[in-house]
Formats: sequence, C-alpha cells, structure tokens
Amino acid sequence: MSLYRTYRPKAFADVVGQDHIVTTLENAVTQNQLSHAYLFAGSRGTGKTSVARILAKAMLTRGMSDGKLIEQIRAAVDDGSLVDLVEIDGASNRGIDDIRSLVEKIQFTPVAAAAKVYIIDEVHMLTKEAFNALLKTLEEPPAYAYFILATTELQKIPVTIQSRCQRFAFRQVPEEDIIRRLQFIADQEHVTVDRTALRAIAHHADGAVRDAISLLDQLRSLPKVTIEDVKERTGESGHEVVEQIVAALESRNQEELLVLVRKMESAGTSLETVARAMLTEIRRRLHQAIDEKQPITPFTSALTVMLDALRDMRIAPVPGLVLEAALLSLMEPAEATETKKSRFFGKSASAAPAAKSPVSDVTLPPASEAKPEPVPAPEPAATAAVEAPEITLASVRDYWPQVLRDLSPASLKMSIKNGHVHALSGNKITLAFSSTFHRDKVAKTDAARAVEATLEKIFKRQLQISCILEEEEQTTGGTDKEMVNLAEAAAEVF
Repeated sequence: MSLYRTYRPKAFADVVGQDHIVTTLENAVTQNQLSHAYLFAGSRGTGKTSVARILAKAMLTRGMSDGKLIEQIRAAVDDGSLVDLVEIDGASNRGIDDIRSLVEKIQFTPVAAAAKVYIIDEVHMLTKEAFNALLKTLEEPPAYAYFILATTELQKIPVTIQSRCQRFAFRQVPEEDIIRRLQFIADQEHVTVDRTALRAIAHHADGAVRDAISLLDQLRSLPKVTIEDVKERTGESGHEVVEQIVAALESRNQEELLVLVRKMESAGTSLETVARAMLTEIRRRLHQAIDEKQPITPFTSALTVMLDALRDMRIAPVPGLVLEAALLSLMEPAEATETKKSRFFGKSASAAPAAKSPVSDVTLPPASEAKPEPVPAPEPAATAAVEAPEITLASVRDYWPQVLRDLSPASLKMSIKNGHVHALSGNKITLAFSSTFHRDKVAKTDAARAVEATLEKIFKRQLQISCILEEEEQTTGGTDKEMVNLAEAAAEVF
C-alpha cells in the first residue's frame, strides 16, 4: 500500500497544518452542533477529503453507545466499505441524472450507521442543472443526511450552494509541518533520508502534504535519500529557478533568459510553478517599495504581465513561449510617461536601506549600463496631433514604431512585435505573424480593439486589423487598392 494511504489521517489529531479547522470541528462534535452541509475549499493535497472522512465518522456514529459497533463503523469508513457513506467524484458524476439518482436514494434510511453521509469531491465540476437539483436537498435534508462538499475552485461554486453550507478554507501546509510529518513517516518505515532532502521535498510540494508523501514514497527504495536524489526526480523548483531568472533580468541578459526557459522545458520543471514563484517575488518587491515609499507602478505593471502569462500558459500549445515573452517584456522600457521608471528589474530593491534608495535604485538598470532613452517618434508624428496623416501602406509602416510604443499591455506588445504590416485595403490593415500563438493572441477581440484604438489616436479615424500567418502572405494577392498603395510606397522609396 502507498505511504499516503497508510499514513492518511484517521483522526483529527493526525491532521497536519489545519489546526483552525480541526479545533472548530472537534468543538462542534463535542457540543453536538453538527451542520447538515459543509463546504471544504483549498488547494490540492491539503487534507480536505481526509478531514471529510474523519468528520463523517463522527456523523455516522452520532448518539451511538455500542463501543464495538462504533469501532466497526469507523474501520469501515477507513477501508471504504460502509454502505451509509457515499463518496462521489464530481468530475465523473457531474450531470443532473447523477444528482437526481443521489437525491432519490437519500430517502432511504441508514442501514448500519446512525446517519447517511455524502462526500462530493471536486464539486465545482457539477453542471448548473446538477447544482440546482442538489440545492433543494441542501435546503431541506432528511434528519439523518449530511453533505460534505470539497473543491479546489471555490469561485465556481454557486453562491446559493455556498450560503447553505458551513464553509472552511484549507490553507497550504507550512513547510516545517510537512517536514515533521515526512520525518515521522521515514522513521516508521526505516527510510534513511537527509534533512536537506526532506526540506527539498517539502519545498517542491508547495503546501500539499499528499504530494510530499507521494514523492517520499517514490524515493524510499534508495539506500539513502539525498537532496541530489530529490532534484534528479523533480528538477529545480520554481523558487530556485526564479533566483536565476531575477539575476538575468537585472543584468538584462536576454540570451540567459531564453536558455533558462529551455532548460526548464527539458528538465520537465513546471512552468506554472515558476510563474507563480515570479509573482511571489514581484509581490515581495511591491510590498518593500510601499514600505520604503517608492513608486509602485513598475511592480503593478510586472504583476499584470505575469498574471496574463500564467493564464495564457494554461491554454497555449507552447507554454514556454508565453513565459519567454512575459519575461522578456519585463526588460522593456516603460512608456514615455514613465521614463523615470524604465523597468521593474533593475538594481535589486533590497540593495540599500530605504533612506539611501532613490527611485532609480529600484527601477533603473545597473550604473555600468546605459540608461534607456525613449525612442524618438518618426518625423511625421510631430504634426499627428494637429493633422491626421495620410493613410497609405508606407505611412502605416512609418508610424508602426509609434503604435508599438503607445500600445499596452506589455504582453500584447510582445505578441504584436512578432508580426509586421503586410497590406492595406481601405480601412483594414493586415498583419502577418510568424507564430500562430502570437497571431491568435492579437486577433482576440480585446487585443484587436486595443491595437485599433491606438491606430485611431494616431490616424484620427477608425481602422480595422486582420491577422494572418506569414505563409498565408503568398496566397493573399491583395486588392486593386492594395496594389495602388504598393505603387505609392515604391514611388516614395525611389
């Protein structure tokens, strides 16, 4: 049997890192004040289902005096053989018919225990219709029926369901608590493991006890578990890689950033974990800037870039490309209105005490490198505010650097830099991209509107954009209007 199943908590005293929940539930059991519906929310591996089973034992034996029967029921809960305890996976039983079947069976009284308990894991996966079917039963459950709902995504649970449950938030378990639990299991199983290896396992688990125990289970066949053994199987954690990323950002070493991302992809390192670690570092610097009365715009901008990247990585065909674009954008100069705050990662924010840390210490590059200057606008832009430029293919291309400078957010700017102005037809500008990912990102409604709004500010009229791949350029012959524009562009060149 796996270590996690062997050492799964069987009583409230065994639960790790959730004292605030355990104390409340123990008091409710002792004072006979159990609710008919509970909602446990928290990240994976933090003990939601384990605590649900422990609470179910109290519900199933409520008011019983036969000690032998109580022990039999508790043992049946542990091995999953008790008919009065029904555990449902919301992901595979998410439809209205599944919930209707549950509601019908709930009318039958308990067979062996004092109650019937329904544990629905990943309850956020239920359909809207299934939630509606469940709602009525939660409002008026039979006296012997109890529901314990568990989810990793609380925001997806309808408020009508939440309002009828006692809600408990499970926290990520602190590393020290995980280390103590791992050491206890290692001692019981006679596994020789270095303390540094235990800390590396706990660090990699990121607050999930189950993940930590599963990793120890994977390593326990070794004669001695060392930190090198842990790293070989997990790669460097996001927290370790982020230090190298920050160093590359502060030295503005684009090549090193790309090498780091490629290494992470090759080693199987979770890029989402790295992105979250970057958010943690940015947040730390943001708080420090607030404490030191520093400007916070560079930090909030960096947060936006990384939050967008984290969201896009989950649906991108090449997540590493999204991370690369986000990290590279953190090196970019800020908008013209932010010339004094040119980038987020310059000299480290913690390099000097508050009294001696001017704004440039936080946001400007190291003194040995040249300060980035705003790129001057093309000559026609000087009169753009007074007179709208003529719209030709050549003029659009001339003004395109200004479009890039004025465009936001930075993640969109990185994507549109992947393309170029291919053609002009009437009020429609066609952009060609070498990357499908960047083409699709710019083609999204919100992104396209942002580009069109920037164009309107410059040309004083509404323009539309369309996005194609570069290989499609040969197949888009262009209209007569485009041919005229190309001729105009050639005339201007020669």
